[in-house]
Amino acid sequence: MAQHRAGNKTSQVLSFALLGSVLAMAGKAAAELPEPHHRDGRIGYVLTERHWAMYVTDERTECPQGINGRGSRELFAHEFAAADGELSVVDTRLKVEGYQFHNESGLPDIYGDLPFYEAQGPISYGLNLDGKIGPDSFTSPSGEEGIDNQLFRALGCTAGYRKDGPYWFFENDFMINNAYNRWMIEISDVEDLVNDDDVTVTTYRGMDSLSTDATGEGFVSGGTQRVDMRWGQPFINQVKGKIVDGVLITESFPEVKFPWSQGGVTGGFHLFRDLRLQLNLTPQKATGLLGGYVDIDQFNHRFRTTWSMHHQNYGQSGSGSEYAALRRLADAYPDPETGANTAISSAVEVTMTQVYVLHPEPRGQ
Repeated sequence: MAQHRAGNKTSQVLSFALLGSVLAMAGKAAAELPEPHHRDGRIGYVLTERHWAMYVTDERTECPQGINGRGSRELFAHEFAAADGELSVVDTRLKVEGYQFHNESGLPDIYGDLPFYEAQGPISYGLNLDGKIGPDSFTSPSGEEGIDNQLFRALGCTAGYRKDGPYWFFENDFMINNAYNRWMIEISDVEDLVNDDDVTVTTYRGMDSLSTDATGEGFVSGGTQRVDMRWGQPFINQVKGKIVDGVLITESFPEVKFPWSQGGVTGGFHLFRDLRLQLNLTPQKATGLLGGYVDIDQFNHRFRTTWSMHHQNYGQSGSGSEYAALRRLADAYPDPETGANTAISSAVEVTMTQVYVLHPEPRGQ
């Protein structure tokens, strides 16, 4: 009996020793695997989350006068409060719907005495796009001066754009599930993912689903994305950049079409000029800001064709007043004939997950 127990003990010791050896070998093998960016000096990231950068703390801080209440119901009640007798659909519903797309003549405030509130305060997320510190510039939460983000000033007191508002939530949720929005970057000529003074950044649109974790809500690195070289051509751009203390800083893209559609509704994009990227890099993630001047008319068209007036009600969005605010606060790219600015400074908060970018094989191979 004692010999049998001794034999079991010896067997257990051998088993634990073997297990320890196997684990040590596995750990060594894992340690020897190259980090993703070691593949031919390239690393790719695919967009998995994005929101317009809105500095949101206490509502009373950014919006001391309150949140805008200018949805379609308010507009309807305002327009037809004194109506006497029966009104036709053409004279009511279709008229109100038409305000979304025919509000450019003189930019009247179609809400009359209903006030429109712009975001207040000196703090905002964003980038210094023009290299200046002006009277309308913000200061970032970290203390950087000269931040340009007039889009936040225009829309920061509209409930739909604030954190957890319907546009903030649903536009990102639909972005994930809609392959049209599969925007990605590939950084090439990478020698060091911490400090590298000369890299190349290329934007593409991918064609494949995102790799999710076991919950189905988070995303994991190491997936693959084939480059859409057919319908994705408008989204291919290239610019130089550098990596400083783990932060990718690019030069300005002259003009970028950034896919921003809503699944099952429309395929649309925002048009950015002077777009720059400032992203914190790891082998698994890239997080940070895209900053640039977004074209006002394209912004208005994309939003109004994606969100019907009924759905704008969820975020208390007043089409005409918001468009007027965008035009009033626009700060770049003046029209050569009228002198009115056609683009407004903005920033987008993004999270991107590492992927392997698969380029098509050249024809004939």
